[in-house]
Order: sequence, then C-alpha cells, then structure tokens
Amino acid sequence: MDSFLDIQRQRADSESKFIDCNGFRVHYKLYGSGKPPYVVLLHGSFLSMRSWYDVTKPLSEGATVLIFDRPAFGLTSRSLPKRNNEVRYSPEAQSDLVVALMDKLGFDRAVLVGNSTGGTLALLTAMRHPKRVQGLVLVGAMIYSGYANSEVPSFVKPFMKAMRPVFSRLMKLLIAKLYDKNTRGFWHVKSRLSDETLAAFRNDFMVGDWSRGFWELFLETHRLHFDKRVPSVATPSLVVTGEHDLTVKTEESFRLAKELPGAELLVIPDCAHLPQEEQPAAFAAGVKQFVEKLA
Repeated sequence: MDSFLDIQRQRADSESKFIDCNGFRVHYKLYGSGKPPYVVLLHGSFLSMRSWYDVTKPLSEGATVLIFDRPAFGLTSRSLPKRNNEVRYSPEAQSDLVVALMDKLGFDRAVLVGNSTGGTLALLTAMRHPKRVQGLVLVGAMIYSGYANSEVPSFVKPFMKAMRPVFSRLMKLLIAKLYDKNTRGFWHVKSRLSDETLAAFRNDFMVGDWSRGFWELFLETHRLHFDKRVPSVATPSLVVTGEHDLTVKTEESFRLAKELPGAELLVIPDCAHLPQEEQPAAFAAGVKQFVEKLA
C-alpha cells in the first residue's frame, strides 16, 4: 500500500502546495495578489477544498485567497494523535490550525469564510483569536445543531478509543454506503451535481486509511455552547444561507444573523446547503461586497 506521502505526490496538481503545520502535512492552494485583504475558505465535512473551485477566481480579484483541505479530508495527511506529537482533531485544535497556517503564510488578519462545519470552525476561531479575524462569512454554518451541538459521552470515550480499529471499520462501511445519497442532499437541484463531480468528492474524501482520521475527528466532537456565546462576538459578520437549505435549516441561519451582533444576512435563491456550488456567481458577488466594505 502506498504511503500517504506517495498519495499526496500522485494526486497533487500544478496548483497544489503542502506545508507542515501542527502535526499535519496540509494540502493548500493560494490565489490572488499575495497582498491583503486575505480570505481563508473553510469547507464542510465529507467534502474538500474542491467545494470552493468555482468561486476562488472571482474572490481573488483584489484579494489573496487561501483554500486548504481540513484535517481528515482531501490530501491533508490523516495523522494520528499520539502522546509525543501535536496532532489533534478537536474543534479547538482545528481552529488553532487555521491561525497557525495564517502565521506560516504571513497573514496577519483574514476574513474567514466557512461552510457548514467549516462555519463552526470559523466562528470558533474568531472567539479564540479575535485579533486575527477581520471578518466572518458563515455559510449554512452549523452553530446550533449538528457538529457544534454533538458530543461523545465522556464515560464511553475510553472504550471507543480502545476499540478504534473496530469502530473506524464500522464507520467506514456506513459512510461508504451512504456517501452518495448524503452528498446529493446538499444540493437543491440534484442534477447540478454531476456524477463526475460526486466521484471526485468521494475520491478526495476516501484517501488512504481515511476512516481512522475521520474516527479521530468524531471522537473529539463536543458541545460548543454557541447559543450562549454568539451574542458576545464582535467580529463583523455576514450570514449566508441557501433558500432551500435542509442540512442547516434556513431558520437557524436567520437566528444566527439575529443573535450575532451587527450581522448582515444574505439569502441566495435556488440553492441549498452549498450556495458556492449551486449559485457561485451570486455567492461570490455577496462575499466580495462584504470583503470590500471591510477593506
């Protein structure tokens, strides 16, 4: 079996870059002038940086745009946590990784654009590192449900850790069986997701021993209590929702826009959980306008 390093080399394209950061070998791409404003795009679970491909070019007109594969996804290494390394998959560790990447790439402050669980991490990063986040764009962000509101009970975690190989194999079988149906559910008009693109997303996710990395991420999921914390966030924010989002219901995004101080709300018609995929022109225009106002 090829090592993950071999897989990275084989699958990387001409724009791919890799950097060692917080125990991971992170796969990333940069677009734009190399100058501020800096924009960092955080994709959702089960996807990859591919989710942003249709909007990176317009967003990088007058800005520098960073996309990267989050830990457990894409071509970023599926490193496993050990006592003698810094690899961690908790939400806090992932938010710290965002800032560590910014440090390595010379970004003093950035606008974080997060979709789904990427939105969870974007908001958490603004809470943990407020001076580094110039603005937030929260796109179908999981703030009151799903990833941000789930938790592995502490009393069963030692057993689940001890049985890692068994549980990760079971999860692998379940996800492999449901992946296509689950991913199509992110689209309002299913035909807009071609079989080729779906296969590419699946190929991005199911890399190497992918279930072990995803199992580590699952184990570290815990309640973030955003319902109590959101009103204290002072970062300028834009909340974006697809008109027909069923993954994170539009009502949740409306609530977020209401509870997040001074937040703007953008509802994009004729799309669901991934407006950057279904309506890239409208999405890019809304985000560009927000970034330009901040700049």
